[in-house]
Amino acid sequence: MSRAFNFSAGPAALPERVLQQAREECLEWQGARASVMEISHRGKDFMRIAAQAEQDLRDLLKVPDNYRVLFLQGGATQHFAQVPMNLCTPDQSADYIVTGAWGQKAVSEAAPYVSPRVAVDMQASNYTDVPASVRDVVDPAAAYVHYTPNETIHGVEFHAVPDVGDVPLIGDFSSTILSRPLDVSRFGLIYAGAQKNIGPSGLVLVIARDDLLQNARARTAKVLSYAAQAASDSMLNTPPTFAWYLAGLVFKWLRDLGGLDVIEQRNIEKAELLYACIDESGGFYRNSVAIGARSRMNVPFTLNDSGLDGLFLQESEAAGLLALKGHKAVGGMRASIYNAMPVDGVAALTAFMREFARRHG
Repeated sequence: MSRAFNFSAGPAALPERVLQQAREECLEWQGARASVMEISHRGKDFMRIAAQAEQDLRDLLKVPDNYRVLFLQGGATQHFAQVPMNLCTPDQSADYIVTGAWGQKAVSEAAPYVSPRVAVDMQASNYTDVPASVRDVVDPAAAYVHYTPNETIHGVEFHAVPDVGDVPLIGDFSSTILSRPLDVSRFGLIYAGAQKNIGPSGLVLVIARDDLLQNARARTAKVLSYAAQAASDSMLNTPPTFAWYLAGLVFKWLRDLGGLDVIEQRNIEKAELLYACIDESGGFYRNSVAIGARSRMNVPFTLNDSGLDGLFLQESEAAGLLALKGHKAVGGMRASIYNAMPVDGVAALTAFMREFARRHG
């Protein structure tokens, strides 16, 4: 077996320790005489897995007691619609801060269930920056304010939680959850697809303030109701048990590393290594994102000569650096350096980039 450094935007790399433990426990989980994929989600063994995963997550994020933690399905895209289904009435409006493609999609999917008002749209910057402030443009009567803390396609990130006054703040944390400490109490609801920093695809994490769970419209199906899922401990229907189990292993891995303060410093180190390589290349590589809004998780970059793109991808893959092709919406390259990417992986990428530039610059 020859594992490479995987820079995929998602499904993304998982920590090797987690994969090794899952392999060891695949046939039989801790004396259960069956795989964790085969045991009942309502049995005592899986209930123990689920409870421990939630507690570890609560400890990592310091989740307040008046918030429910849900392990659901559908991915973030489903929750673009599920959020307004649960948090407002049909005659209400909600504000959206749009800083990239996923913010745009959130508005589109919400439209059948709420009147979405785009309070900020950074399209004029080609989605290369985030607003300095949003407080003055937020409608105080809005049901909520929605934003995307990190845009995986355009590589822009909020490095501070926006001030929206007393309006509940909703965050799509799919690509930045658990990458740094977070004050959960600043939010009404957080949701995150698992396949970047939590675990495999198929699972979505929701952290919701108790008082907001009572706002679902009357005709919302139970399976789509956050309140109904909370009342059933996320087991109203059969959950994605293997993904939940793997998420729990990731939470333990983060805990054993030293928690979110430690992983944040490692993520800063990786991002600084990669951006320095780009900025010091004399224009051979370029990143167009405003420096103060550069993502620590997703780093898009272009080559000055786009005719070299194919060769760059061919040679980087041969060097054990996978999934560096940029999203079709922006082109070029993209290196996703989520929590599971070690510093050594970014060092290997920057060494390759410098050598490639030396030979072709």
